[in-house]
Amino acid sequence: MSNNSQINKEGIQHIGIIGAGAIGQAMAKQVVRAGLKVTLSNSRGPETLADIVALLGPNARAGSVREAAAADIVVLSVNWAQLPSALAGLPSWDGRIVIDATNPVIQPGYQLAELGGRNSSEVVTAMLPGARLVKSFNTLLAAVLASDPKQAGGKRVVFLSGDDAAAKSTVGQLIDQLGFASIDLGSLAIGGKLQQFPGGPLPAVNLIKLAN
Repeated sequence: MSNNSQINKEGIQHIGIIGAGAIGQAMAKQVVRAGLKVTLSNSRGPETLADIVALLGPNARAGSVREAAAADIVVLSVNWAQLPSALAGLPSWDGRIVIDATNPVIQPGYQLAELGGRNSSEVVTAMLPGARLVKSFNTLLAAVLASDPKQAGGKRVVFLSGDDAAAKSTVGQLIDQLGFASIDLGSLAIGGKLQQFPGGPLPAVNLIKLAN
């Protein structure tokens, strides 16, 4: 049975997060709030995350990048310049789902990285051979992402895009488990461009899907 078949049958139970900055911590907070387990990792080692996971509670643990990459679904929230080193040496992804929450920003100055005519998720896909990549959770500011997804009688919207329909369906299930509402923007070529920061029209757009 494939890893994705297990996810569909048993439900998403464990999320790994590579990158423990503001977005990674916001994601971890929402995962724990939803009753799921999370492994949070960074380049400096699990011991540097002890205080953060203590605040998150018993469903959170600090792990190595390799341990986070072995979860049911992996969230990538690393600074753009650090992506190659963060992903170096990891084993084959074997069809597992990776949520790309990165933005191709070069500091200082919030400059768009050189992408060679592709959008950022197409570049990230090339760094993750064997993974099924879904672009999501990159357009909300960290403080907004960390806040209650139930707002104004509805649910806060999270965009997603990707080239694998089953992977997008699974990420849509996760978005629902976390209490958000999802909007599918289509392929990485189209949706990835809409979601990209800087340059796309959707980053920092804060939509609420009202209950029927």
